[in-house]
Amino acid sequence: MQTTLKQQRACGRVSARQPFRAAAVARPRRSTVRVQASAAPLNEGLGFETMRDGIKVAAKETLLTPRFYTTDFDEMEQLFSKEINPNLDMAELNACLNEFRNDYNKVHFVRNETFKAAADKVSGETRRIFIEFLERSCTAEFSGFLLYKELARRMKASSPEVAEMFLLMSRDEARHAGFLNKALSDFNLALDLGFLTKNRTYTYFKPKFIIYATFLSEKIGYWRYITIYRHLQRNPDNQFYPLFEYFENWCQDENRHGDFLAACLKAKPELLNTFEAKLWSKFFCLSVYITMYLNDHQRTKFYESLGLNTRQFNQHVIIETNRATERLFPVVPDVEDPRFFEILNKMVDVNAKLVELGNSSSPLAGLQKLPLLERMASYCLQLLFFKEKDVGSVDIAGSGASRNLAF
Repeated sequence: MQTTLKQQRACGRVSARQPFRAAAVARPRRSTVRVQASAAPLNEGLGFETMRDGIKVAAKETLLTPRFYTTDFDEMEQLFSKEINPNLDMAELNACLNEFRNDYNKVHFVRNETFKAAADKVSGETRRIFIEFLERSCTAEFSGFLLYKELARRMKASSPEVAEMFLLMSRDEARHAGFLNKALSDFNLALDLGFLTKNRTYTYFKPKFIIYATFLSEKIGYWRYITIYRHLQRNPDNQFYPLFEYFENWCQDENRHGDFLAACLKAKPELLNTFEAKLWSKFFCLSVYITMYLNDHQRTKFYESLGLNTRQFNQHVIIETNRATERLFPVVPDVEDPRFFEILNKMVDVNAKLVELGNSSSPLAGLQKLPLLERMASYCLQLLFFKEKDVGSVDIAGSGASRNLAF
């Protein structure tokens, strides 16, 4: 179910106890997102609209764009309440808390004079697709901040340790979002994060689904960042903007977040060892993998600008994420069976045709989409019933995410 924050308040989903007040905390100060109009002509003809001078109109929301999430905060409180769950195993959760408190990246996200100079040298199609990348990344990080901040606020009384971990995760996500929004300002644009908070559509997920999905999101984020970083270290001529130099430490935030969410799942064995858990584990793996694969193949020019092959990059990231996930989830799809990516590649072709029809002004475009949507649904079903691996050692120590593998 999707609603805007205003609609949620109107229908009572978000009560007075659960406002999204995050924007007041994370919204960058005006001075931190100041844009320079002197280089504004570089953005002419790129198709970007602005709300006001230097503030970009957010990209249209689609099935594949980053989403903002809300959940049943009362139910999440009950999952980790010390009063309701006196025997909750907190050992690994507390170990994660100590890691978060160390704040290894406290002084990592410090810019230098090379950022703006590099941005002014990026033009044309490369500039357009990189601005889109920055916007999607900033929106995704800010979405995580909003969710984690509200979870921390709501769980403070019932489970202070878990609440503090969500709070420290929101710290990291806010830091990432602010850094990305500042990068956007190098390209003479920025997002109004406060406006997004109030007007973005919020997707409702049950608490356990939030944990499954965010675990996968954080782990796949790790593999995306580290793969790009390693590639550019070997091919420095392809690094056209200094943001990528920060990805090595940045991805460790994603990895630690994933480890914490894994600890949450292990603290609640019913989320891993039941038949229902098997179904949801596979479903969320497929949802995350399909979304990334289709999304990235719509933007192959971005990866090509970095000297990457989009298909190879995506397959590598999915395989490594799946290897890390199979140490926790009871079931994962067998992504190393060549037929898995054969189906995904067919979905890419169908999705490209759907996008083309979506941009068409033809009155028959809607009807022409129907057989394509039917074909897309059939591919989704094929993957849902695709060969799976019964795994789940419930031990992510030494997982694929920590191996020093080269791409």
